[in-house]
This record gives sequence, structure tokens and C-alpha cells, in this order.
Amino acid sequence: MLFGAQIRQAGGLLAALRRAEVMGAEVMQVFAQSPRQWRYPEANAERSVDFGSAWPASTVVRWVVCHAPYLINLGSADPVIYERSCACLAENLGAAGAMGAGGLVVHLGSHLGAGLEARLDAIAAALRAALDQSSCPLLLENTAGAGATIGRSFEELAQVIAAAGDHPRLGVCLDTQHAWASGMAFDTVDAADALMAHIDRTVGLERLACLHVNDSKVAFGAGVDRHENPGQGAIGEAGFRALLGHPRLQGLPAVLEVPGTENRGPDAHQLAVVRRLHADGLALRSPSTAAPARHAGTTRSRSPRPSPSPGGPGSARSRRRS
Repeated sequence: MLFGAQIRQAGGLLAALRRAEVMGAEVMQVFAQSPRQWRYPEANAERSVDFGSAWPASTVVRWVVCHAPYLINLGSADPVIYERSCACLAENLGAAGAMGAGGLVVHLGSHLGAGLEARLDAIAAALRAALDQSSCPLLLENTAGAGATIGRSFEELAQVIAAAGDHPRLGVCLDTQHAWASGMAFDTVDAADALMAHIDRTVGLERLACLHVNDSKVAFGAGVDRHENPGQGAIGEAGFRALLGHPRLQGLPAVLEVPGTENRGPDAHQLAVVRRLHADGLALRSPSTAAPARHAGTTRSRSPRPSPSPGGPGSARSRRRS
């Protein structure tokens, strides 16, 4: 696995790249614009291209993923909110492509009580329209289950993907805190195996392209989105060992979105913790084998799941990660 974090962007994307390198992050997650604004500034287009040209030369960062603004709500029946959401999604997916990102992670939003079925066609249309304008994968994130949010289960995400025509560049991002808070257990090897089997039966593990590795400030099934540093919350070290050692997750990028030391955001210490838990998880499943904590062989790819093959989807803009 490749480990990294949501990186502070004070000073711009190139400054964020330097922070990621100092931290030792193999993966960096960034926003293409302010996460709490609708408008995509014109100046950001040039910055995205500059960043996309710069980061592949890094000897530390091996994968980049973007996160869409939090304002997006593709489930809204309000025509103004829906149209703004569609435009914002398309602009950010295009920017992620210009940045050379492996995907754009998006929260689908809330149907506000109308029910997923009532908004499913509109959501699918927005996803297809955005994908038609970019070659970058779009990664749907599971939610913690608060209110009428969409994606509280992988059955819901599977419904959305099917409605969007099973588009080959639609993938999934698994957030561990959201899964825990929505009632998905993975605190033992058997429970983690069951969760992976469930994901495979619903969206398909081939669509799982990225992890958000966050502990939880809230209890199992609480339905609230509250992140904690890995090993310090309700999931605990045992849960991360059980999940991160699963063989089907090896090779995936994993991003920390946690408070960090002194609430200053993810840092080198938190990366060291999660890498240790990953190594422990591999040893837990193969106790007779001294398994490495790092995966060597991931490529930069335009397909939802990072592919180990230089000839896989999007290989023209891939480079070997070793």
C-alpha cells in the first residue's frame, strides 16, 4: 500500500507538494479549489497544469488524488443547487485531470428526505456529464450515515454506479471512519474479510481505488462523521491491523484525513503509525512471513483502481511506481 495524507495548501499546490515530501507522504490528497466555494477561479487552471507537470518528478510522492468541494449536492431537487453542483463537479474533475490525479473523490450529497430512487436519474446524469468532459476517474465516497446522505451503504453506491451505466471510470473510495460509523464492522480479521466480500458483491472490489484511513471519535454505528488519529479512536489499532492487512487492499493508495499532532493536520508521526499498523496487519495474516510495509509496483493510472500493468487503462499517462 501507499500511504499519504490530505495536505495543507497554504502557499499553493507546489508548496503542498514540498510539505508532502517532507512528511514522507507517498500519496497526497488536495483540493483543486476552495472546498467551501462554488466558483472555480480562472487562475487555478494554470496552477493545476503547473502542478501536474511538477509532481511526477518527485522522488517521494507517487500518487495524487483530488477531493471535490463539500458544497456539491447531486441529490438536491433544488434546480439552482443541482446545476451549481453539476458545474462544480465537472470543473473539478477537469482540474483533477490537468493535475495528473488518479481520481477525484466526491460526496454525492443528500436527497433531503426525497429518497434515493427519486433523485437517482439526476445523480446519474450529473456523473455521466462530468465523466464525458474528462479522462480522470471519479471516486464515490461512502458516508457515515447522517441524515439523508447518499452512500451510507455500498448497496446505495452500487445503485448509483448502475444508474450511471456502470461507467468504467466510476470508482469508489472507502472511508474507514464513515464505514465504522454507518455500522460496518472490520475490527477482526473475520469481520474485515466479510466487509471486503460485501464490497465485492455490491460495487465490486475492482472499483475500489482509494482508502481514507481515519479512526473514529464516535462509537460503532453512531452515524456521525468525526475523524480521529489512527489507533486513538473507537476503531483502534486492532481494527486497522485487521483491515489493512487484507490481500485485496495491497497496492492501493491510502490517505489520512485526521487531526494529527496538536490538531495541526496529518503529519509524519501519523504516517509512521499507520505504516506500522499495515505491517502488523500483513504479519497477522501471514505470521510466518516478514512482509514489507510498502507496496512496490503501483502505476499512475486513469482507471479507477491503480493497475500494476503498464499496459492497463490510461497507460499513456502512467509511469512506473517502484
